Order: sequence, then structure tokens, then C-alpha cells
Amino acid sequence: MRLDKFLKVSRIIKRRSVAKEIADKGRIQINGKVAKSSTNVSVGDELIIGFGNKTLTVKVTQLLETTKKNDAELMYDIISEDYKTDYRQPFSD
Repeated sequence: MRLDKFLKVSRIIKRRSVAKEIADKGRIQINGKVAKSSTNVSVGDELIIGFGNKTLTVKVTQLLETTKKNDAELMYDIISEDYKTDYRQPFSD
């Protein structure tokens, strides 16, 4: 399955056009190598996705052509979710 389609079907990224744009800017790696939107994804692959402030690392567990919202999370396991600046924590004095 193509990378951009996997990201859309798994709902990691909501739209395929956005997934394509992020991949073509070199912000996604598959097994440590920079990937284009047309790169094939297989079960067992590790994806590192660089969003603005967040880096998400996931492992592909299954490939489905279409999913319902509840089943989308079954397509991957989150390995780590790192933030450059964690805005979720309250500031301390």
C-alpha cells in the first residue's frame, strides 16, 4: 500500500493530499530512510512522522483498504510520541 494512502486510511493524517505533501517534504521516514508519498508500506515497517512540534513513531500492524473510525487504530501501534516543546504541561514558576 502507498504511504499516503496508509496515512489516510489509518487516520494518522486526515487527508491524502496532506499526507502526500508532508512525505514529499521529507518529513516521513520508513525504517530509517526518507520516504516519498508513493513508497510502499508493509506490515512490520516503522514510520517516523515529523509534524511541526511533534514526532510520531508508529509500527504498521496491518494493511486494510478501507476502515471504519474504530478500526483505524488497529492498523498501527504507537511506539513513541515526542514533543519539542510540550505545551500540554502547565508552566511552573
